[in-house]
Amino acid sequence: MNADALIARLAPFPDTLDALLAKLPDADWRWRPAEGGWSLIEVVSHLVDEEAEDFRARVRLVLEDPSQPWPPLDPDAIVVSRRYQERDPKESLRRFRDERTASLAWLRGLVAPDWTRTKAHPRVGSLAAGELLASWVAHDARHLQQIAKRLHGLAARDGAPYSVAYAG
Repeated sequence: MNADALIARLAPFPDTLDALLAKLPDADWRWRPAEGGWSLIEVVSHLVDEEAEDFRARVRLVLEDPSQPWPPLDPDAIVVSRRYQERDPKESLRRFRDERTASLAWLRGLVAPDWTRTKAHPRVGSLAAGELLASWVAHDARHLQQIAKRLHGLAARDGAPYSVAYAG
């Protein structure tokens, strides 16, 4: 595993989010497609909470003491209970940047981490710290796909009654 490359991939994501989303009108942030799914503000708010409460916390626990229990997370329930849809988009982008900055500082400060350390996970079996790090990077990419899908949906919404099929 190339941990340095993975950590380097985490670094530009706040800038990517800013470039794609910072200048959107509020209504676009809160729009949900008719077929369901999260709005852009819900996606970014999820990223904020996952940064601190999932990936950074869980990688730390596996590296420091895999016997410690992980805090429970239910992303779909949290979207509702924490009222993501009501959050301020600019504040959410700022909070994500702050959390990612803290994550990068922590990751870059690790001295000879044992990425092979594992924790038993009830759903996926043994999970190594390195798998969590790689999944962290993949999580960004997964939500970038989701964001792109929302932006595509906004183009279709705003272009109606014309089709966006020509886009591919």
